[in-house]
Amino acid sequence: MNWDRIEGNWGQIKGKVLEQWGKLTDDDFDVVNGRREQLAGKIQERYGIARDEAEKQVSDWERGADERWFL
Repeated sequence: MNWDRIEGNWGQIKGKVLEQWGKLTDDDFDVVNGRREQLAGKIQERYGIARDEAEKQVSDWERGADERWFL
């Protein structure tokens, strides 16, 4: 999945992000606003993991993105 598509439809897929990373808050979503780097940073912060692990999680999640998420 193309991250531009995810960013452009951020409002639609916030629920999918929350399913994956339930510790993120509404304020976190406002800060992230679809930006990949910001998402990885908030995951790192909320879960207390290394930056490279947060980036890996985002990449894995992105690869699993499905067209049905955007319907």
